[in-house]
Amino acid sequence: MSLLQELKRRNVFRVAIAYVLLGWAVLQGADFLLDLAEAPGWVIRVFAIAGLAGFPFALFMAWAYELTPEGIKREHEVDRTTSIAPQTGRKLDRLIIFFLVVAIGFLLMDRYFVANHTAVEPVSESSSAKAPPRVNESGRRSVAVLPFIAMSSGADDEYFADGLTEEILNSLAQLPELLVTARTSAFQFKGQDLPVQEIAGRLGVEHVVEGSVRRSGDRLRVTAQLIRAGDGFHLWSENYDSTSQDTIDVQEDIAEQIASALEVVLDERRRETMRQAGLRDVEAFIALQKGYERFDAAHAEEDQIAGLLEANLYFDQVLERVPGYPPALIVHADAYGHMLDSAAWVEMTPDMESRLVEARNQAVSDLSEAAENSRNFNERAAVEFDLAVIAGDLRGVKSRIQKYLQLEGCDHPSWVDPMAAIFGYAEQLLVRLESVRRCDPMAPIDAFSQARAALWANDPEQALEIATEARKNLSHRWLDIVITNALLAMGQYETAASESSQFRTDTYLRDYQEFVIAAARGDQARAWSLQERMLSHPQASDFERLQTLAMLGERDEANAT
Repeated sequence: MSLLQELKRRNVFRVAIAYVLLGWAVLQGADFLLDLAEAPGWVIRVFAIAGLAGFPFALFMAWAYELTPEGIKREHEVDRTTSIAPQTGRKLDRLIIFFLVVAIGFLLMDRYFVANHTAVEPVSESSSAKAPPRVNESGRRSVAVLPFIAMSSGADDEYFADGLTEEILNSLAQLPELLVTARTSAFQFKGQDLPVQEIAGRLGVEHVVEGSVRRSGDRLRVTAQLIRAGDGFHLWSENYDSTSQDTIDVQEDIAEQIASALEVVLDERRRETMRQAGLRDVEAFIALQKGYERFDAAHAEEDQIAGLLEANLYFDQVLERVPGYPPALIVHADAYGHMLDSAAWVEMTPDMESRLVEARNQAVSDLSEAAENSRNFNERAAVEFDLAVIAGDLRGVKSRIQKYLQLEGCDHPSWVDPMAAIFGYAEQLLVRLESVRRCDPMAPIDAFSQARAALWANDPEQALEIATEARKNLSHRWLDIVITNALLAMGQYETAASESSQFRTDTYLRDYQEFVIAAARGDQARAWSLQERMLSHPQASDFERLQTLAMLGERDEANAT
């Protein structure tokens, strides 16, 4: 009898298959339980090594021994005429089928239940699934990368998931064929259990990327999928099981696979551009997310500068690990920009003047380094604009405004709005901000900037329309202010007064808005009374005094101020 026939007769092949399937099921169960217990990564590796070590012993036992009604006996002691090996083989066949069903069920659950945490209508793979992705008016495919869900609860796991998300977003944003929703808008939906179609509609994109991240010790599991929002079809999905050391490789592969699924042709030069767009450092992108969290909170606090300086402690960690990273440098400079802006609100002393010079120098240093290390032309142009304003180099500001207004990217310099208005480019700015808002539709500041540009362009009706539409989904007091001002410009004083009444919790802002309404109506007596009350607030400064005097027609006194 040949060796192959003897292996079959002794059920060695069946034992091998059953052992592999049983071992796989045990490892999956152990993996799940160890994740819950947050056990270190070496524990599951011990299980796997033990399983591999036992495999040759299982084969040896199947070859050398046989199961009989009297128990296990050595194979050469069994009379082949009474052997029950065929019956044992049929039992093993049933066991193999059972484990195969379990394996298939687990794979389906892992792929479609765990990965798809957002409700998406299932779609059969038909001719529509093979249709090319729809493009928007600009001819670019649009995609939003939603914050990946942290499926584990380690101290930094949520920051890790956010950092991984942003790294993918930054990589995709380097491709001119793609319109990628900015972080500000994409992260608005963090923790919200909304259908993909609704999110895509609010962001104005045709595709959505979502996923989840689980960390346990050194082990890393990432699921990611690209969904076509129009019909809910998954254009691409993948599960990654690796270690934390492989995080950067996983992130880069996800970004490249998404780009390919959206039919973007990638060569090695483009891949390298995508790789260099992010931090490529796990500790750095965790610190960046912590900094962003403190940065965002600081802007809603009364003492913004103190909060921004706290955020800078995290940005310092980022820049120590990845020197010259433009996004970290840009937000790092913001605290010093606020210091310079606060000069109108404080009494100028020699000590304060020295601090402001130091703040200006630090802001110039941050923005200069960001410009030198900019990742693309648009980013460099935006940073250089703010750098010129902060540095006081206004000789070429008009040409810089013209250059910025000709771009179509998502970058938006902080100081371009007032400068564009001063030099008479309000109408062009209004158009330019359309592309900025396509990139970041959930950013209230961009909506405010566009509405204000419409006011500067002497189109209060459009300003009111922009701000009112934005306020349906967004909330920011600057939107409320521009709505009030648009109503005043249209002569709708009563409606403007009704709008300003919502500022009753902010007495300074309420008094300021009531003053503006009284001045617009020509009610000089009430306007002067409100000016006196408003300027008594601790928040008021010579800047407000200058504004109010100008509104009251006292131009000479305003100029003297």
